[in-house]
Amino acid sequence: MRNRFPILAAAAASLIACLPLESSAQNPVWPPSPDHTTINIWPNAIPDPVPTKGPEADLTTPKDNLIAGRPLMHLGNVSTPTITLYPPKGENTGAAVVVFPGGGYNILAIDLEGTEVCDWLTKEGIACVLVKYRVPNTGPYPKSPAALEDAQRSVGLVRSHAADWHIDPDRIGVLGFSAGAHLAAALSTHYDKRLYQPIDAADQLSCRPNFAVLVYPGYLADAEQSFLDKLDIHPNAQTPPAFIVQAEDDPVHIENSTTYFLALKNAKVPAELHIYAQGGHGFGLRRRADTPATTWPDSVDIWLHTIHMLNP
Repeated sequence: MRNRFPILAAAAASLIACLPLESSAQNPVWPPSPDHTTINIWPNAIPDPVPTKGPEADLTTPKDNLIAGRPLMHLGNVSTPTITLYPPKGENTGAAVVVFPGGGYNILAIDLEGTEVCDWLTKEGIACVLVKYRVPNTGPYPKSPAALEDAQRSVGLVRSHAADWHIDPDRIGVLGFSAGAHLAAALSTHYDKRLYQPIDAADQLSCRPNFAVLVYPGYLADAEQSFLDKLDIHPNAQTPPAFIVQAEDDPVHIENSTTYFLALKNAKVPAELHIYAQGGHGFGLRRRADTPATTWPDSVDIWLHTIHMLNP
């Protein structure tokens, strides 16, 4: 009997060694590995700096909710924003999506609504550019311009690298979740003028997205469910087409989606709206058999073909 425990321990060690790397805490998804191209959004001074309470860190706690039975990373105290390129796998479609994770402009759900999104997009032959924008207290615009400044600069940078990243500059979209979806909508209506002083050639290029995907957006409707001037989101005929998805039982309120959809419709901007009966908020791409809302990436793929963003 005394010899059995060393044998069991050895067997357990062998089993752990055989587990896939993604199941191990030794293989974190953030920060990105050195084989990814990562660029500081601001090469020198950062406009409208926002103070943080400490160094950049994973602020996840054991009390945070699990999503589909798995934890997620809450990246906080981001003072140095970056973009990271995830090149397409297999055949390159030429399209690119700039991704804004959510987190209430307080933290960034950098894996659930960031790296996992890039895993999906790159398998579809789409380049993914993940934006680590500044938090906390950096939005929503006009309360703070910081996150929107990061977003404007990010899309300009992607266009400036289109040739060497093998991206079609006319097929660059944005995709955001929750606060990140608000950021995508804000960028879709605030692209004609930079909120900061231009600093290089990237700022001479348009930061208008060619399309936008908004997943369970926030900050687009107030308590009266109206689209007020104070929100400063005013779609017009030049606003890019949008795909919007949300669950009806989302505590952030379905009116964030319906209000923006109707504003796009009134501006005669093509838009597609998907409202699911159940799903709550913050489900990302993690599939659940009991939550049809998590099938939204399939609908996005169809929509991108419909608006000719994935066609040759």
